[in-house]
Amino acid sequence: MWDAQAQPAGFAPHRWARQPQKPASWGESRRADRGDIRLGIPTGYRDSNGQRMRVRTAAVKAAFRSMRHRNARLFFIGLFVSSIGQWIYITALSILLDRLTGQTTTIGVMMALQFTPMLLLGAYGGAIADQFNRLKLVKLTQLGMTLQAVAIAVVDLTGVVNVPIVYGLSIVLGLLLAFDNPARRGFVTELVPDEDVANAISLSTAVMTGSRIIGPAIAALLIGPLGTGWLFILNAVSFVVILVSLAFIRGDELFTTKLTKRGGTPVRDVVVWMRNSPVLWVPFVTFAVVAASGFNYGVILPRLAREVWGAEQWFGWVLTTLSIGSLFGSLMTASLHKVRLRWVFATGMLLVAGTIALSWSPSGWVALLTAVPVGMGSAAYVTSVNALTQQECPADMRARVLAMVAVAFLGSYPIGGPLTGLAGDHIGLAWALTAGAVIAGTALLSMAWWALGRQPGVGRMQALRGLRRTSGA
Repeated sequence: MWDAQAQPAGFAPHRWARQPQKPASWGESRRADRGDIRLGIPTGYRDSNGQRMRVRTAAVKAAFRSMRHRNARLFFIGLFVSSIGQWIYITALSILLDRLTGQTTTIGVMMALQFTPMLLLGAYGGAIADQFNRLKLVKLTQLGMTLQAVAIAVVDLTGVVNVPIVYGLSIVLGLLLAFDNPARRGFVTELVPDEDVANAISLSTAVMTGSRIIGPAIAALLIGPLGTGWLFILNAVSFVVILVSLAFIRGDELFTTKLTKRGGTPVRDVVVWMRNSPVLWVPFVTFAVVAASGFNYGVILPRLAREVWGAEQWFGWVLTTLSIGSLFGSLMTASLHKVRLRWVFATGMLLVAGTIALSWSPSGWVALLTAVPVGMGSAAYVTSVNALTQQECPADMRARVLAMVAVAFLGSYPIGGPLTGLAGDHIGLAWALTAGAVIAGTALLSMAWWALGRQPGVGRMQALRGLRRTSGA
């Protein structure tokens, strides 16, 4: 450090030279530490050389820390490409059904048929994922989804496609998803050590939501010159990439957990365990209500694009900007050191407000803007609920707990999808989306009211007044 008394007379340091630093006061140090923690970075976060990193650099490294592991990098690359193909498929299929019938109810029924197997079998799929080799299960389900993608492409390109065929292939895809979803989510936890599990789950969601930026945009660009059939072919090709990445994963580098013994009542056990943990059960029930009422914009958007915004291509572009928001929402949650219930509530309310704004957008250009908070809130909310459950559940129940969350999310479509479609056909497209958002907001406010009452010795109104000074549930 420069010492003025040790320098010769007349010496003056350059104005850019490092000056003696006044010791930081206790309040300044505390504010700096709190700033680190707010970004999810423990105070004193250092790089591999032991040097303290800047908060922004540390935040980026913390958000992507799972990518240090080779198996995780391979899997996320394959997942990213196949997810792009799936979003091309989702966009093309919705437009295909809208062309065939022109009714939102048809899209709602398709979603119900696709996700009913998840509602009925998802919990059992999680039990199987806890009892068998997850890598082999994921390989089998991804191969089956490849064959389903080829089948729908063939019937579309040959001109024999109709609504019953689409419904039948949607059921096949739903059966595969009922076993793929819990196995794949559980497999993500085997790619990294325990301290990086929550981050890996958040990154997995970020990868999938990031692919939504590219997939719908590709569909919007190519659906005019190529048609839906060739888009389905692209989806089938994308599955080849994840199958190759799974083939190169090294089994001896996986952080596998002890498999649950076969037999017994694995589904009942996890339900009883979750019900005995109110800090998980109440957000889980709230999540089911929000998923059933607030995530059905995909049913309404194709008709909004065609009838209100003027062209069906707006559906793909709006999904793209929605996905940009989703990517930011997922990465925001991934950068957190620990997910709290207050964050879950805030992200859910962002989804509610964004959905209402999107439903009343007068043009496609306005919809491009209002879709961003919808994507941000939806991805951050889903990711934070997933991370919250993983923070609390034991390792041998992870696949089953994740399966329960997937059942609450994907299994809600058989209920919310047809109801939203019927509402769109009878009370109007914008009012249908708004009604769902209001129901979701009511559920989130009820969860917040319950959380305020959990603080011992503090009344709800007193806790509400001191919310900024408390750390939350």
